[in-house]
Amino acid sequence: MSANNKVTIGVIGTGIMGPSDMTNLLNVEDVEIAALCDVDDAQLAPAMATAEKRQSKMPDAYKDYRNLLERKDIDAVVIATPDHWHAIQFIHAAQAGKDIYIEKPLSHHIVETQAMVSAHRRHKRVVQVGTWQRSTGEFVQAIDLIRGGTLGKVVHVRTWTTDNRNVGRKPVSDPPKGLDYETWLGPAQPQPYQANVVHWGWRMRKNTGGARTTDWGVHMIDIALLAMSKDQDIIMPNKVVASGGQWSAVNDDRDAPDCVDAIMTFDQQEFALSWSVLRDHPGKPEHGIEWVFADGKTLRAWRGGIKLIGPDGKDLGLKKEPYGETGHWQNFVDCIKSKELPRSSLESMARTTDICHLSNVAVYSGEQIVWDSKKMDIVGKAGKDTWAYRRPYRKGYKLP
Repeated sequence: MSANNKVTIGVIGTGIMGPSDMTNLLNVEDVEIAALCDVDDAQLAPAMATAEKRQSKMPDAYKDYRNLLERKDIDAVVIATPDHWHAIQFIHAAQAGKDIYIEKPLSHHIVETQAMVSAHRRHKRVVQVGTWQRSTGEFVQAIDLIRGGTLGKVVHVRTWTTDNRNVGRKPVSDPPKGLDYETWLGPAQPQPYQANVVHWGWRMRKNTGGARTTDWGVHMIDIALLAMSKDQDIIMPNKVVASGGQWSAVNDDRDAPDCVDAIMTFDQQEFALSWSVLRDHPGKPEHGIEWVFADGKTLRAWRGGIKLIGPDGKDLGLKKEPYGETGHWQNFVDCIKSKELPRSSLESMARTTDICHLSNVAVYSGEQIVWDSKKMDIVGKAGKDTWAYRRPYRKGYKLP
């Protein structure tokens, strides 16, 4: 870091999450945003203006993230690009000696996760993943309650989210002026430009994203299993079965499932976890986690709330505790300075990310998937020909 103990940061990707992360980091003392990078001028310009207004200093602008990584004065980077770019940019940033805040999901598929874990072990950078639910009170309280054991034995865990945001239909067209679309595609397979796919709808295309399972599963499944684990050592399922498809959004340019039901079992403990993506979940929050106990009680947590429910469905009056956790971005900056393990560390979130990929692997393949937690890989050939396990890179790109 600089002599005055200031952490100098560059942001790669200035769509939605990049500027959001930048704003949160600028709320942390001793942070300076030195550079921003995006392949789309229409996204880069407003982010530049926001940074200048917040810190009274204009950052430098880049179109090629590799030029940003070459700067010796930059201590850390935020990677907030679409999923299909994460692995390459993460590994290059680690090789360049940068600490990294990377948006979720960590990777586009399981083989990329393996490469990112290997790079992390080799280069030993401080890495925080953008699963900020690990830093919010209701989820921290839920984790403490489950780990404490006072509520009883957990026999089932339900996790869910709603998928009601369709991509819609848009014709193929030329990319807008100012967008380097070929670079935006990067390692993804060639596909014609469609305005509804770039910049948000890419999550709903197998070529560039993993739909709601990798978008929201990394939040819900993560907290669910963190509560069932010790520290950040997330337990992995031994078997995964799932069904799903594009069943709700029938007149839509997406090709990734909008309906998913997955069941996962575990060697280490006697419980099952279910993951559900549906058009709606009547009577429940649009996303959430429920830990179901042997005596029929249920602990439910969602963004903004926590509730203990009796076997008869009545609210048992659990009080939400005011946990005094520091923010997710503050935790990242603190760990850059102290070299301690961040709250959403790379190897912990690699496990959660791969669990989400396993759900997609099971849906895409229609097979039961068996996982080896020692080798951290799928057993046998089932599911290994799906893009959730391994995706061919476009000519000119390779996984470092």
